[in-house]
Amino acid sequence: MAMPRPTVAQLVYGSCTVIFSTFAMLLLSGASSGAGVAIVAVSALALGLLVAMTVPLPRSRAAAAARPAAVSRLQAPRPVRATVAPPAREPVRERAAS
Repeated sequence: MAMPRPTVAQLVYGSCTVIFSTFAMLLLSGASSGAGVAIVAVSALALGLLVAMTVPLPRSRAAAAARPAAVSRLQAPRPVRATVAPPAREPVRERAAS
């Protein structure tokens, strides 16, 4: 079984999370030692990996076609009936003959 490749959205979200969380944690913690910077970097990488893995994956067409038709009918949204009231009638105005 082959491992699925990451999508573009997963790569972008994960990379942005790593970059921004690293800057934020370094600024907020004030870490200046090598060990402090290493801890911040490792925790930012872990957070970026978590964000990248939680981005929803697109469903394949084969999986959608494999669903039974009865299940898809039950899950399909039902049409909504819209009722519109008829416009209110205005009294007819007659012009006076001059």
